[in-house]
Amino acid sequence: MNPVLCFITDRRRLGAAWQSALVERVAEAARDGVHLVQVRERDLDGGPLTQLVAACMSAVRGTRTRVVVNDRLDVALAAGAHGVHLRGNSFSASRARLLAPRPFLVGRSVHSVADVRECSDRALDYLIFGTVFETDSKPGQSAAGVAALTAVASATSLPVLAVGGITPQRIAAVMAAGGSGAAGISMFDTPQRVS
Repeated sequence: MNPVLCFITDRRRLGAAWQSALVERVAEAARDGVHLVQVRERDLDGGPLTQLVAACMSAVRGTRTRVVVNDRLDVALAAGAHGVHLRGNSFSASRARLLAPRPFLVGRSVHSVADVRECSDRALDYLIFGTVFETDSKPGQSAAGVAALTAVASATSLPVLAVGGITPQRIAAVMAAGGSGAAGISMFDTPQRVS
């Protein structure tokens, strides 16, 4: 089984012309076969975020790539995104599902088996678990490790994507630990073609 790959955006890495650069990176990811793009620009106001998500939707048109918006169901619906990715402390997935029935995607971040048990699997499509490996983007935060990933993946029937310190070389370990794939920011600094 091929790993599911999720590109998480971070415009702060892209400089002054970040909007066009970010949309181009999303288009590149889609051309390379990335399955999900999570637009994770948490500090953007609703209007600019909706415009960005709409541009990302245009960038993936005609590909199998799906765009989800980090924690902003209103923006996801307004921009015609494929789904929403909920933070661990966000509103319930079942509430999101009332407003956006399938095939709209609803994912959630989890950090432990206890988090998985609190989720309603019936309303969710996937989980992102982390931080699996140490990462420069979260200095000082200890890594959960692949054993914790195995425990989380064993506690649910949902696909679980690993996040945190993911590199192309670590994807095999993620898959061996029971993960369905990986999500990341820096892993996509160098384009990776997906079969």
